[in-house]
Amino acid sequence: MLRITLAQLNMTVGDIAGNTAKMEGAARQAHEAQADMVVFSELSLCGYYPQDMLDEPAFLQRCERGLQELLAATRQWPALHWVVGAPTAAQGPGKRLHNSLLVLQNGQVRLQYDKQLLPTYNIFDEHRHFKPGHDVAKVLRVGDAQVGFLICEDGWNDSGADYAVNPFERMADAAPDVVVSIHASPSSTGRREQRHQVFSAAARRHGLPIVFVNQVGGQDQIVFDGASFAVEPMAGVVFEAERFSEQVVTLQLERGCFAQGDGSVPEPVAAQGLSTMAFYRAQIQLGLRDYARRCGFTRAVVGCSGGIDSALTLALAAETLGPDNVTAITMPSRISSSGSVEDSVALCQQLGIALIQHPIAAQVDAYVQQFQASFGQPLSGLALENLQARVRGTVLMEYSNSYGHLLLTTGNKSELSVGYCTLYGDTNGGLGLLGDLYKTEVFALCRHINQASGRELIPQAIIDKPPSAELAPDQRDEDSLPPYPVLDEILKWQIEGRQLARAEYDSASRFVADLRSQAAGAELVERVQRLVFRSEYKRRQAPPILRLRPRAFGTGRQMPIAAHYA
Repeated sequence: MLRITLAQLNMTVGDIAGNTAKMEGAARQAHEAQADMVVFSELSLCGYYPQDMLDEPAFLQRCERGLQELLAATRQWPALHWVVGAPTAAQGPGKRLHNSLLVLQNGQVRLQYDKQLLPTYNIFDEHRHFKPGHDVAKVLRVGDAQVGFLICEDGWNDSGADYAVNPFERMADAAPDVVVSIHASPSSTGRREQRHQVFSAAARRHGLPIVFVNQVGGQDQIVFDGASFAVEPMAGVVFEAERFSEQVVTLQLERGCFAQGDGSVPEPVAAQGLSTMAFYRAQIQLGLRDYARRCGFTRAVVGCSGGIDSALTLALAAETLGPDNVTAITMPSRISSSGSVEDSVALCQQLGIALIQHPIAAQVDAYVQQFQASFGQPLSGLALENLQARVRGTVLMEYSNSYGHLLLTTGNKSELSVGYCTLYGDTNGGLGLLGDLYKTEVFALCRHINQASGRELIPQAIIDKPPSAELAPDQRDEDSLPPYPVLDEILKWQIEGRQLARAEYDSASRFVADLRSQAAGAELVERVQRLVFRSEYKRRQAPPILRLRPRAFGTGRQMPIAAHYA
């Protein structure tokens, strides 16, 4: 029998001392559970992903000191094997580092396995820093069991579709009793189910039990959901750790079957995880909580327009950081409707957060007058509309600087896609919570929050009102844009394409095909495509957004600004 402790921890990039302390704490729990092995996630020593910190000698020196501290710590429990992810030095030509898995025991490195398949797509860029490991399986005897080891991407290519090398084939040839695979697998819609499918198929094909240990926590735009699991060849996924939270849990493996640490049968694992809206809510909460904590913020401020985007942002912020730590500022201009202020008041009362009124009419008038005096012509049209947004953005940044609040932007993916936002205005801020949610999903998530709460946390009047930037009299979003149900289907087809779930892709493709079968519809699709291309410069200057879907703006979609797209 082999006892394995899965240490699903929230590591911080660059916090070597904090990460090693977490690992020592989990190892103590593993020892108390009489485990033979404690398993941590990919690059657990330094956190995933350090990016160009890996090019800095001082950072690598800190990693080496951290590794030496871990080696010293292993002597406390000489029989326990620690499976740790760390950058290590590479020999010969090419990159100077490997992304490695190290098995530490009693002050020694018992085994080193270097990651072979280095992802360089979507949000990943590992070839930038790492050299691929050799095409060889690494197996270590632990007690009576032969344990094989893999790192993340090495386990994703069993179909052979993405790389010429399949490390699972070599691992199967080594005939271990179990495969331990360490991961930093980011979370997005459908990703949990995809992991289960890929690793269940590999376990069944090779007749190998698998332990999948994942990182948890938010790191910049990316959120890791944990959800570590164990797979048996015939039964599939038989154990799953908590999602979106740290957990240290011990399993025992005997004759190819997993049990809880006390020998009981694990709870059945549901094929489907959270609903899409529940997933969005949990992912945004963890992403915001960790982003604020790691950047030194405890409080947030949001510009409150009385519209649905700011309402949802405030609701999520209040739920995550606590109502007392969130401030809303409403900034009516001469154009603003009375309803925008009234709805803001009602929203903040429901959420229990402070609302500050800061009218901007006088500031806008002063800008307009000075523009006329300096340049000899009146400020009008789009420039005047954008001025209001920029004054609001300035007010919010003044508040953020003065009181130490994190400014949260409120733009959604539909608006960011087509540039329906104002640079240095409503794009100001440190983090966007809704930037990977289409507008139709913003409405759906508001309804979900109200339903889950059993009351109108977000007033129905806000959900029902026609979307408007309120930068011109009687302005509506649909004056400039197609209806959001139409726009969002076109955007899904254009931006995410085959990275969508199959059903979602088929639906968007049929919708766009129907549009393009008519002259007016074809022109509309082309117009939306042009808007997306022309707005790249705005997205490049916008704050980071939390990734929720397979292809998000930011590192997940890298497009040139100055390019000819058609």
